[in-house]
Amino acid sequence: MRPVTVQYLKYPDRPHWRLDLIQLGEDEYGTWLGGPVPTVAQRGSEPPISFPTPFVQLIPRDAWWALIVNDPWYHIGVYVDIASPAVWVRPDLVTMLDLDLDIVRRQDGTVEVVDEDEFLDHQVRYGYPPDLVAKALESVALLRPEVEAGREPFGELGGLWMAKLKALAAGTTGRDVSH
Repeated sequence: MRPVTVQYLKYPDRPHWRLDLIQLGEDEYGTWLGGPVPTVAQRGSEPPISFPTPFVQLIPRDAWWALIVNDPWYHIGVYVDIASPAVWVRPDLVTMLDLDLDIVRRQDGTVEVVDEDEFLDHQVRYGYPPDLVAKALESVALLRPEVEAGREPFGELGGLWMAKLKALAAGTTGRDVSH
């Protein structure tokens, strides 16, 4: 269980969320990280917080998004951060630009795009380049139907990685879900 720090930035390079996770493994979709209870996170220079529920995060290869799958009893099941492709600075540090837009699937199956107002505001306030805006919007258009349909990795796969995280947290080996 190697620790990995996920550092989100806001354009162009302002610190945003930083999460201290553990590496669970890799599959054809990318690297899966786990946030056991309590996972510490910090937004910019604000005081750190702890998440009360476990979650897993997928850092895909060369994609304009990152995925968080929450514990089944949390009200949001799937949370897709629209972000620049992740950069592995070191084996224990990955960074990406958070591009405001998020796709959420609630536990009742409702899917929506959130933070569109923030995205519009930040385009002007921070001078997002046109190609960054285009990639963010393209990612939302491509991913929303995938999330709605529950196609992998937005389907059952996150639950398998969650089971591995919970098994590790409980001190058992868990089922190998990597391919």
